[in-house]
Amino acid sequence: MSGGNSLINFGDLSKPVTTLIEKISDAVGGIARPGQIISVAKAEAKAEIIRAEARIEISDLERRAMERMFREEAQKQENIENITAKALPLLKEDAKPDQIEKDWLTYLFDRARLFSDDEMQMLWAKILADEANTQNSFSRRTIEIVASMDKRDARLFTKFCSFCWDIPSKIPVIFSEDNRQVYADQGIHFSLLEHLDAIGLLRHSPNANFLLTEQSTTIDASYFGERVKIANPGSQPLEVGEAMFTRAGSELATICVAEKNEAYFEHVLAVWGARGFPAITGDSTIP
Repeated sequence: MSGGNSLINFGDLSKPVTTLIEKISDAVGGIARPGQIISVAKAEAKAEIIRAEARIEISDLERRAMERMFREEAQKQENIENITAKALPLLKEDAKPDQIEKDWLTYLFDRARLFSDDEMQMLWAKILADEANTQNSFSRRTIEIVASMDKRDARLFTKFCSFCWDIPSKIPVIFSEDNRQVYADQGIHFSLLEHLDAIGLLRHSPNANFLLTEQSTTIDASYFGERVKIANPGSQPLEVGEAMFTRAGSELATICVAEKNEAYFEHVLAVWGARGFPAITGDSTIP
């Protein structure tokens, strides 16, 4: 723990920042100023013990139970403030935290306050900030799934997002049967896909391909900013492979910072080309 010092600077704060802090304080309790978290918790614990002793002699066991309760609550409060502090720099100037529903904030922090790990707190902070920047970005179902995840799950999902395209929304494109090595090199294999399916982030169908219905003779796609036009002369559904995001997976993918994989990029273009969807460059196509 941080010795009782809040990580939130209450100096010169922008309007979205102050509004978000006020919304959180209204939903889950006050955000303490520096030096308050532990000192307030200790004072409340001591006062409660004194009140109890005034009523009746309490046992050592009861005393320890009350002290433990207040330590746990102080840790939860610190987690709330750490997550809030991490979210503040992610707010956009036109963020509208005043439009976040109070019940949504309460639902989020009822789960997020249990996380002390720095990486998981950062994930919660991104969810909080993104909801302030764009309302209805994250459903309660997504919050529930994140609450069931650990740091390893978060890292695996981030790695998986290296295999996603924007067509136009972000979707996974996985053709592992065509080149298992390009996926295995990044730790993407059958058991991982099944695991992400089990925790509610993917639908994995190893024996069938998901399709995107397209009416146009060309399909605009992009991979980490690299734009590609895909020829679709028959206006056929575009095959995107064996995995598809659930709503929760789609929402989380928007805040994952994944890395481009050039070998995978070339692999997908080759698969699409072989299946009748060649990439167009200038006046020619890439088979």
